[in-house]
Parts: sequence; structure tokens; C-alpha cells
Amino acid sequence: MELSTLLHTFYQNLLDTGWLEFVAVIFGLLSVWFARKENIWVYPTGIINVLIYVFLCFSAGLYADMGINAFYFLMSVYGWYRWTHRDADDQQLPITDLTKKGWLLCLGATLIFYFLIRYVLIRFTDSKVPDFDSFTTALFILGMWLMAIKKIENWIFWIIGDALVIPLFAYKGLAFTGVQYLVFLALAIMGYLEWKKRLQPSVAG
Repeated sequence: MELSTLLHTFYQNLLDTGWLEFVAVIFGLLSVWFARKENIWVYPTGIINVLIYVFLCFSAGLYADMGINAFYFLMSVYGWYRWTHRDADDQQLPITDLTKKGWLLCLGATLIFYFLIRYVLIRFTDSKVPDFDSFTTALFILGMWLMAIKKIENWIFWIIGDALVIPLFAYKGLAFTGVQYLVFLALAIMGYLEWKKRLQPSVAG
């Protein structure tokens, strides 16, 4: 497909963007901005964003993305608790990094989620992009979990997933959401750099 055709399709999709998608995008951008700043408002803004996207993704036939947004809701509640809960020394959860064991567990979990989601999409849905959808969803599941426990590597999973999912939303006609993920990608890179300044390294292992 020629570039001019792609740009025309993108422009038309922007014109067709509904108000609900626009609201979701605004709250999604706010959520990532607050995450970058390690601000607790990441969760209330994120909850509004994901609840809207449960509906939008169902309507677009992105069933894995619908499921991941439902998971985001649960993880947002959990992350909200973890970020505000203080330990016995009255200290809030610090930013740390994964150990080697942690990395292996995360990579293994990504593969497991990929194959499980792919099976569900192929077996029970009419998804046209089961492999792509499953892989990006698996990345986002790990990214959300790692953010909830304040592991700096959450940004790596978001960066990879954001870069891959932009053409998926464009393909599905959610152009404005594609723009959102382009901004997400830039914010995720900035978030990684900003969290790195506050990192408290984990014990190697």
C-alpha cells in the first residue's frame, strides 16, 4: 500500500474517531504521564482509561486487548494499594530492578501468556491477528505487573509492546488510539530514564 493511501486512511480514521475513544486517549495519556512521575494518580486515571477500552476493544473485535484491559483494571486496583501501602518502617514501595531470576521468570511468563492467549483467540474467537494480538497482550500483562511492584523493567515491556501495537490499531481502524500509543512509546522511554535516576538496585541473584 502506497504512503499516500496509508495517510489518507489514517486521516479518515481520525475524522471518524468517536468521543468515547477521545476521552479514553486523554485519560490514557494522563495515566502514563503520572506513571513517569511516579505519581499515584497513575491509577485513577488509568482505571477510567481501561474501562472505556474494554468496551472499545470488544466493539473492534480485539478480544485479547479487551481482556488485557479488564486485567489492567484489576492490576490498577492492586498497584494503587501497593504504591500507597507502607511497610513496617513506614516506607513506601521503592523503584527496584529485576534480578537474573526475576528476568527468567518474566520471560517465561511472557511465553506462557502468549501461547495461552493465542490458543483462546484461535479456538474461541474470530480474531484476524491472533499471533500479533497475543504477543503484545502478553508483553502488556508483564508490563502492568512490573509497574504495580515498581520494577523499572516495566518500561522495557511497555516500550516493546507500544512499538508493536501501533500498526495493529491502525489496521483495526482505531487511528486515534494508534496516535495514543505513539505518544505512549515516547513517554515510556522518558519514564525509563526518569525511573533510572531513582532506582534502588536489587540484590543480584
